[in-house]
Amino acid sequence: MKITKAVIPAAGFGTRFLPQTKAMPKEMLPIVDKPIIQIIVEELVEAGITDIEIVTGWHKRAIEDHFDKHPELEALLELSGKTKMLEEVRRINALANFIYVRQKGPLGNAVPLFNSLTVVNNEPFVAPWGDDLITASPSRTQQLINAYHKYGGTILGAIKTDNEKDTKRFGYAKGKEVAPGVIEVSEVVEKPGPGMAPSNLAVVSGNLFTPEVFPYLEQAVKNISGREPNYIDALSAMIKNKKGKVYAIELENARYFD
Repeated sequence: MKITKAVIPAAGFGTRFLPQTKAMPKEMLPIVDKPIIQIIVEELVEAGITDIEIVTGWHKRAIEDHFDKHPELEALLELSGKTKMLEEVRRINALANFIYVRQKGPLGNAVPLFNSLTVVNNEPFVAPWGDDLITASPSRTQQLINAYHKYGGTILGAIKTDNEKDTKRFGYAKGKEVAPGVIEVSEVVEKPGPGMAPSNLAVVSGNLFTPEVFPYLEQAVKNISGREPNYIDALSAMIKNKKGKVYAIELENARYFD
């Protein structure tokens, strides 16, 4: 099945970057002359994604405006003879079919994924986070899609690390290695701590979810008890009930930026 849909969670407050993010969404912070979220969108489009749903909040209108048409600016650029800039502004708007959903429910990374289910229409979808990125060749999105076509099931993007400090920052894939750099996941161990990681594959950024996880995302959001619902909870329940397989893949030629 061809993967054409993506969901970008982008409703967080960006508290780590305050005061810069008090008025500017963290996803709009620039890498040279491009917002982070535009770099992520271009990666998705290059891999064949045509429909991109961005889950936002009331304070994220700058993201919607960035990918929208701007007739006044286009007219000014055309009048000024700034052809290259005009082409770039128009290209951004035409990158994909953009759909915006306001996040509903508590905080937690399972919530924007759950909010998106009616739009993805029971199809597999790619879900990169809107405030970090991975440079890779082939791209992270392309590697996730390639792994889906090879193994089926949900695919988690991971990096190989032996840095003990990372064990306090990331979740680690646990399970059987089915190929070099590929684990069939039995569990994702969140922040195991030094000496406790079950593998050297840290699940960091960008996943591909299949429809089997949808009811478990709903459970994770609706059955919370004193903490933020996490998509890992949904995957753990799905694996436990043997309703779908999950693989973690080492992203090749990759550098992770948070």
